[in-house]
Amino acid sequence: MHNSGVSRLQTIGIEPGSRPTTVYSKQAYFEAPNWTRDGKSLLFDEGGRIMRISVNGGSPAPVDIGSANKCSGSHGLSPDGTLLAISCSTPSLPGSRIYILPSSGGTPRVVTANPGAYWHGWSPDGKTLIFTRSGQGSFNIFSIGVDGGSETALTTGTGTNDDPDTSPDGKYMYFNSDRSGSMEIWRMRPDGSSPVQITFDDFVNWTAHISPDGRWMVFLSYQKGTTGHPANQKVSLRLMSLNDHQIRVLTALIGGSGTINVPSWSPDSSHIAFVSYELKAPE
Repeated sequence: MHNSGVSRLQTIGIEPGSRPTTVYSKQAYFEAPNWTRDGKSLLFDEGGRIMRISVNGGSPAPVDIGSANKCSGSHGLSPDGTLLAISCSTPSLPGSRIYILPSSGGTPRVVTANPGAYWHGWSPDGKTLIFTRSGQGSFNIFSIGVDGGSETALTTGTGTNDDPDTSPDGKYMYFNSDRSGSMEIWRMRPDGSSPVQITFDDFVNWTAHISPDGRWMVFLSYQKGTTGHPANQKVSLRLMSLNDHQIRVLTALIGGSGTINVPSWSPDSSHIAFVSYELKAPE
């Protein structure tokens, strides 16, 4: 799956008629862009490392993440941009745990004690991390203080609750869940209460991310009947106005897992960064 051809790091404006701009492409598998708070750079992961590249293109450079390795597409910057949360292993702690380090690079500090944790968001005040973990065949959402300590389960049950992202005002946490029978976007209070379904259509909807100005939600839609969160699929990025819940397609692409796993809005809410793949013809 991960040697399927060219990956492209792209950006697109949210204005109708916008076309994607390619920032970086390579014969490799990379994924999950974050946009830095100054609007100048993008972070992504490739080959278990975290890379940084100018929004204007050029060559990416690895971020110093110390002994962390096998990093996944679950990483992101704190609200003030000074810290980076990563989901990685280290030689002394195998299994994905969440670490925090300075966003410019440095020594990672482990936050989650239990393995199998994947970061997805920060609370707007930067004091809480939101993450997911699988267990007993289910996938659920948890929170933990930025200094570690006890974990709080925000969802429970046997289904999949994944990809949480908190709104900038802190009122809601958006996530995808199959609790209604198909994978749809939901929202709940940050303590896990008052869940409400947000999307109702034939697509399989994942990875909702709220714009910094709180007006828009971008999410990834698979074709009807898709199981899980696979890569190399015909997908679309769709944009919902949170004012009236109207939805339109931003762009169609080949992608899926890794396309917009984590928050990838530009700080001015005008653009989204994403990764698309080019399928290799069957041999």
